[in-house]
Amino acid sequence: MTAATQGSRRDQRLDARVTAEDKSLFERAAALTGRSTTSFVVSTLREAARRIIRENETMQLSERDRQAFVSALLEEAEPAEPLRRAARAYRAGSGSS
Repeated sequence: MTAATQGSRRDQRLDARVTAEDKSLFERAAALTGRSTTSFVVSTLREAARRIIRENETMQLSERDRQAFVSALLEEAEPAEPLRRAARAYRAGSGSS
């Protein structure tokens, strides 16, 4: 989706100094994809930023999940009544075979 289709205007400027080698690389890649250098750089940077944010958020969720899992393992909790009933029913059924 382009910035225009999202309803946002391109009115902000982002300046970057790059080496001649980097500029040549970006221009070549842009040409290979049929885009302008600016379009190529902006879209590539946007994709990289989204990927980095997604990976970071995933890692944070995974850390929280890991901590919750370990806490649940370490807590000494009694089984709930439905689980106790199911265990009694299982034991009663397996003794009659």
